[in-house]
Amino acid sequence: MPKDLYTVLGVERSASKDDIKRAYRKLSKEHHPDRHKGDKGAEQRFKEVNEAYEVLSDEKKRAMYDRFGSTGGPAGAGGAGGGAGPFGGFNFSGFNPEDLGGFGDIFETFFGAGGRRSKREQRGRDLQVEIEVQFVDVVEGADRSMALERQRVCEKCGGTGAKEGTKQVSCRECGGTGEITRTTQSFFGAFRQASVCEACGGSGKTHEYACHICGGDGRVRSRDTVTAHIPAGIHDGQTLRLRGEGEAGVRGAKVGDLYVTVRVRPDTAFERDGDDVRSSVSISVADALLGIEISIKTVHGSATLKVPAGTQPGQIFRLKGKGMPLLNSSRTGDHYVTVNVDVPTKLSRAEQKLLEEWRKMRE
Repeated sequence: MPKDLYTVLGVERSASKDDIKRAYRKLSKEHHPDRHKGDKGAEQRFKEVNEAYEVLSDEKKRAMYDRFGSTGGPAGAGGAGGGAGPFGGFNFSGFNPEDLGGFGDIFETFFGAGGRRSKREQRGRDLQVEIEVQFVDVVEGADRSMALERQRVCEKCGGTGAKEGTKQVSCRECGGTGEITRTTQSFFGAFRQASVCEACGGSGKTHEYACHICGGDGRVRSRDTVTAHIPAGIHDGQTLRLRGEGEAGVRGAKVGDLYVTVRVRPDTAFERDGDDVRSSVSISVADALLGIEISIKTVHGSATLKVPAGTQPGQIFRLKGKGMPLLNSSRTGDHYVTVNVDVPTKLSRAEQKLLEEWRKMRE
């Protein structure tokens, strides 16, 4: 019967990381093969202790184990014989976690990219930054520079990581495969987990002598100035991708990208509404009653607005095509103007007399 991992280490299910670590150290020393030469039972117990610690010391793996139970895989999965580990056995010959659709994510969470053997180099890391721009920048478009600290290709060795004149040799850590492979026992059975070899960065090759500038990594820390083009019409919070402006890859591997999130400062005169612009203007009571032509400031310059006689307070008028440019388009939105009527709080005697006469005329 498959053994419970907590029982193997002799700890409670509520045990802390430190409790698990202490139990592991004690048991691994107690059952170490060097202390029990020729004792197959001690060797098996030592293996079980290591397998249990490998799962319970990792938060993600422990959570998966707690969730799916400690008695092994699904019904009928047992019976794989000795050496299957404390989780029981399952024949996964020809099995691909991707065949399970979304359930394959569970395998990747638990085992990384286990079973997907693909030699790959360590691509440079993508970087993310935010940049603040003025409202006018997203109307007209602009170039903006930013300081950035990142790993760049070592100029001394050209990114190879090798001392000049030395030759490439097969990596001793991975045997030239570019991967380090280990077998993991789980409640699903035995899985092979492959990860990029850190010694060669996944290339499978190293050099006899490392570059004295970058230490063989092929990269050096650098503080650079990067210029990003802010396209007209971009919205607040949108992100630009600058290809090849991220960090350099290890020993000549592909360079990562830089993602720039644009933050637009609010403008005191304009309010953006999608691809439209909104603003307001105040006119007198007389102008509202009689009508008037006024000059309106837009993002494209001044425009004339004809306010008809009898305009009501808060009435909105549209200036077609005077709004924001649409991103990656020659079209533009509209500008909407809210007209406020400025009602005076005090009147002169003459004004009061005229209004009284006007009121009598309206009766």
